[in-house]
This record gives sequence, structure tokens and C-alpha cells, in this order.
Amino acid sequence: MSDLKIDRTTKTLRELTLDKLRGAIVQGYFKPGARLVERTLCEELGVSRTVVREVLRHLETEGLVEIVARHGPIVARLDPSQVGEIYELRSLLEAHAAAACAEHATPALVARLRDTRRMIEAAFASGDVPRVLEHTEQFYDAMFEGAGKLVSLGVVKSLNARINRLRALTIATPGRKDESNREMNALLDAIERRDAKAASAASCAHIKRVSELALSALAQQEEASA
Repeated sequence: MSDLKIDRTTKTLRELTLDKLRGAIVQGYFKPGARLVERTLCEELGVSRTVVREVLRHLETEGLVEIVARHGPIVARLDPSQVGEIYELRSLLEAHAAAACAEHATPALVARLRDTRRMIEAAFASGDVPRVLEHTEQFYDAMFEGAGKLVSLGVVKSLNARINRLRALTIATPGRKDESNREMNALLDAIERRDAKAASAASCAHIKRVSELALSALAQQEEASA
């Protein structure tokens, strides 16, 4: 029945539009609270209103878009209490996965993580934020898979759009590039040593720091808007 096989080598127009609009929100092209007018989006993206509506509905499920009565879709605002909860959840899941990954680390897994870290650092050096976000996701995918924590990975992936939005926010902090690289390399070094306790501690320290940066950035934005 090979004649029925679907060719998935290229993305559909809907998928391309979703990627483009998601990236625009994550990277701050569309600001929190901004109205997302279907007609304008159709013109900017060069797609039909049907595609735009489907994509907006999908982004609503990801927490990037919210529907406001009599106003329609807007870019979801970043609520500090929800942001704090996201980081709490990340801390619990990632620290546990980091420890388990260290316990089960193999040379092949460490090599995969090292390669991904090099790509992240190269993207940081060139100021390529989309690549930083993409490769950071790949790093965590590999860590959770190496830990055998696939259910936890599924939970994290359900939050990835909002997590990446916050990552883009913290990456913009002055000096964050070098600081982030130090934190993540400390985590990777602990995994390579198969030191579960140190890997967990490094993960917690990293999440604590990015949480502080994100909440500080949100507070500054709130003051500026006021």
C-alpha cells in the first residue's frame, strides 16, 4: 500500500503560517495585549482568512493568544503569577530529569548534548535568537529522553510556546549570553560526570535565575506602560 503513503517532507501552508506567527509573538514583534486583526494578518502573511483563523485558534491553545469580548484575538499578556507557576513546574520536572539523565548518561548522549550546546553558543554569538530557542528545545528534548522521562517531556512540550516566549525575554537581558552558557555547561558537566545531585542543583539554579530575570523584565514593562 505504498501508493497511499503521505509525503511529509514539506510543511503545509497552515504549518508555515503557524510557525511564522508563533515566532513573531515569541520574539516580541507583536507585543502583549496587541490586537491581532485578521484582515491585517492576511495581508502581512499573504494567506487566506481561513488559514489565519485556524492558526489563531491553535495559538490560543498554546497560551499565546487570548480572545477578548468585543475586541477579538489579542496577544496574551504575561501574567506574573502564571509565569511564576511555569517556572515552578519547570524546576520540578527539569531538576528531576537532569538527575535521572546523569544517572543514565552514556557517551553517545553526552556527545549529543555537547553538540547541541555548541550550536546554542554559536547561535548566541551570532545573535540568532530563533536558533537559540530551537537548539535549546533540542537540548532539553535530549535530556528528558536520556532520562527516560517521556511523560514529563510531554508536559514541558505543552508549555513550550510560553517557555520560549519567556526565554526570548530573558535572552535579551544584558550579559545573559555568557551567564546562560555558564549555567547550562555546569549542568552538562554534571551529567557527564554522572553526578545526579549536582545535575539537579545546576538545573534548579538555572531555573531560579531565569525566573528572576523574567519577573524583573515583566515588572519593568509594567512600570513603563504605567
